[in-house]
Amino acid sequence: MKKTIYLKLLIAYLIFAVFGFVIIATFVQLMTLNRFTQDKAEDLYRAAQTLAGHEALALYRNELSLNSMKDAIDSAAAILDARVQIINPSGLIILDSDSPVNVENPVSIDGFDITSLSGSFYAVSNFYKQFDTPMLSVASTITTGFSVRGYVLIHYDMNNIIQLVNHQLDIDYILLFILFLLSLIILIFFTELVYMPLRRIIRASEEYAAGNLRYELTVDSDDEIGYLSASLAYMASELAKGEDIQKHIVANVSHDFRSPLTSINGYLKAMEDGTIPPELYPKYINIVLNETDRLIKLTNKLLTLNNLNTQGMILEKTDFDINEIIRRTVSTFEGSCREKKISMDLTLTGDELMVCADLTRIQQVLYNLIDNAIKFSNSDSVIEIETTEKHSKVFVSVKDHGIGIPKESVPLVFDRFYKSDISRGKDKKGTGLGLSITKEIIRAHGENINVISTEGAGTEFIFSLPVSDDDSDE
Repeated sequence: MKKTIYLKLLIAYLIFAVFGFVIIATFVQLMTLNRFTQDKAEDLYRAAQTLAGHEALALYRNELSLNSMKDAIDSAAAILDARVQIINPSGLIILDSDSPVNVENPVSIDGFDITSLSGSFYAVSNFYKQFDTPMLSVASTITTGFSVRGYVLIHYDMNNIIQLVNHQLDIDYILLFILFLLSLIILIFFTELVYMPLRRIIRASEEYAAGNLRYELTVDSDDEIGYLSASLAYMASELAKGEDIQKHIVANVSHDFRSPLTSINGYLKAMEDGTIPPELYPKYINIVLNETDRLIKLTNKLLTLNNLNTQGMILEKTDFDINEIIRRTVSTFEGSCREKKISMDLTLTGDELMVCADLTRIQQVLYNLIDNAIKFSNSDSVIEIETTEKHSKVFVSVKDHGIGIPKESVPLVFDRFYKSDISRGKDKKGTGLGLSITKEIIRAHGENINVISTEGAGTEFIFSLPVSDDDSDE
């Protein structure tokens, strides 16, 4: 059977209960008995010393009669709830609180030896077989003129002390029981506040490990257990999102690869079986080449994006004029702009605007943004490109007046392979990776890129770059 924290805690609780009972029943009982016995012996010894130093001494000096002495020890015996005796050194009982005065036939204790109390002022025994039950006996000497004349002995029934000890033990057992109840309450709280949430967390982790990332984990707690639960649930939700994104990417990659491959396969088979006559080969070979080029571009972009995420991006930063790079990049789209009757409106700050960045990567960003703007611009429209400088930052804006992006799609435009429903009809050759790569490049520079779009009115992308140190010093 698998041992759990809860089982270990229960075992510890039971061990604590057993040991608590054993300790009280043995060690505590013995310690209490010894303590009560010693305390009672001290009280009896003080009483014995009082009798030996006054009444008994007066008796041996003939200052007090036997009857008066008998009354004195009877009174002491009644007060102490004990038996008081006066015994001479040879063991002859002179007076006994439990017996009348008997001068003619006194009782003698065989083998009497007061040294039996050696090393202590009290002893627990039947005192030379005088009693049927153990008695606590104390003795005080009666001395006159440096001579021992006798002893005052007080005997107290040990059963009375045992009753007191048992009463005290009853109290101890009650306290132990109360302690067990309190610890049981703690155990219940531990069960509800720690163990049960941990069980739910373990169950959830098993479900997540089995691939069920949709399993719902709820632990209502503001402590570390609640934080652990929330972290685990968040991790599962992020993994589930990643799984959905992965499925989406696979679906899009499959779609984007399948379309050109289907075209290539169809045209080549048609050429092979003679459906396409030889005189039309150049036309369809050109189509196949275009589709092949589309596959190469898609593969290259996938490899670029994968390298950005797995290895990080190595930037070769230099100082360059961003205005000049914009002019160069715009010139490469002259043919596309002429074909769609699109004009470029450049509003560039200053003759030169120096930035510190990776020139090749920033050219790629500009190319992707301008290419995107041309694709989704309407004919006879204007694409506006603007640079501004503010707080040691250069802001580059690329704005078109095309179809725009639906409001719900704006947060998704930088996702891999994402294409809005509106853009799918326009972006026949797009891969949905250009903006993802653009964002990764800007992020690698420690900068930001944002998009502002209104459906039917156009879209504006704005990204920032750091001003070069030389330029900022000026």
